Amino acid sequence: MRAVDIIAKKRDGQALSQAEIQWFIENYTRGDLPDYQAAALLMAILLRGMEREEIFHLTSIMAASGEQLDLSDIIPYAVDKHSSGGVGDKTTLVVLPLVAACGVPAAKMSGRGLGISGGTLDKLDAIPGLNSKLTIDEFRSLAQKNGIVLCGQTGDLAPADGKLYALRDVTATVPSLPLIASSIMSKKLAAGANGIVLDVKVGVGAFMTTLEDARALAQMMVDIGADAGRDMIAVISDMNQPLGVAIGNALEVVEAVEVLQGGGPADFREHCLHVAGLMLRLAGRGQRWTDMAEIREFLVQRLEGGQALDKLRQMIAAQGGDTRVLDNPLLLPQARIIETMVAERSGYISQIAADKIGMAAFELGAGREKKTDSIDLAVGVKVHFKVGDYVKEGAPLITIFVNDPERLKRAQFHLQQAVWYSDTPVEPLPLFYDTIYGSK
Repeated sequence: MRAVDIIAKKRDGQALSQAEIQWFIENYTRGDLPDYQAAALLMAILLRGMEREEIFHLTSIMAASGEQLDLSDIIPYAVDKHSSGGVGDKTTLVVLPLVAACGVPAAKMSGRGLGISGGTLDKLDAIPGLNSKLTIDEFRSLAQKNGIVLCGQTGDLAPADGKLYALRDVTATVPSLPLIASSIMSKKLAAGANGIVLDVKVGVGAFMTTLEDARALAQMMVDIGADAGRDMIAVISDMNQPLGVAIGNALEVVEAVEVLQGGGPADFREHCLHVAGLMLRLAGRGQRWTDMAEIREFLVQRLEGGQALDKLRQMIAAQGGDTRVLDNPLLLPQARIIETMVAERSGYISQIAADKIGMAAFELGAGREKKTDSIDLAVGVKVHFKVGDYVKEGAPLITIFVNDPERLKRAQFHLQQAVWYSDTPVEPLPLFYDTIYGSK
């Protein structure tokens, strides 16, 4: 085979065979093909698309390019979740201990964030002493012993994807749905889950800004999982406004703990209950946990009874973290400057633009532009109202946590554009728009 022939075939809109995809990916991952040829293929895929069978082969080959976890000897049915990322999305910190508290092992590998806010690992970094860099053996051991573990993805997991992702980032080929879907699912397949719940965000604060694109991406990932023999559920969730109140790494840890203590923002709590419920539904495999109302009631009992918080405490302790943060949030990183923005006028909130809020958090130092950038774990914002709420002029609207006065000014510029008002009542935004199911 020749790389130029494979590139030309895709350039002309033809479907690539499994053998062609495998040859190209394996040779590129080994370093036997130059970046410029891989970039040409990525651009051809962006412009011409891929058929379902092609996407499945690409995903499976990337998943097989490195180590593949097999948890079947310690977990009879492993469930996993993935979020496409959003402003204030700290769901994993609640969902994992909640699912584990129901007797379903929750072993997850997560990543760091790029862009407006930190990823799950960045939030874990806010907990003093917590080790998120575990070996595969340590990961398996904690999964078996405690039924809960949360750590960073090993570099041996889908290395082909890591190499291609870095190239996509600098060749303007990130927006390709087949490439997005195969990138996400290659890591999920390699991580060994039997059932996967996908949380695909849609709105101004998400990568997918339209419902049509979000559904297309969700369906594509569900199809990949189903073709690989995995049980799949995808939800399309709103990201036009932040999820919960807190945006910023340490602030989000505090909010997750509040939910595990039985409180927290209503929208964030409900979101976590729904995603956890779908994970239990998969774990039940059509025999146990089939009625979503009963599942929700069971989860609420574990939440309000303290069992879910106990699971988070167990996880933090097992990974060397300071569990005192669960009782004393002042032990987490703290910002030196706290400023409050008030409502400019009375009225109903008609928009709290998640993208503007996210950019403000980024300006404060809560996110990173490049993987090598450092993050200020203490900074962020709290948005105290939701779309549809009525506010009075002068009421505290947004609290800003910052360490640098210059960064504060830049963040305020975005925040001043984020909130719109209406004189007439405004309908609250839905939490979820759709659910897509797939099975092996």
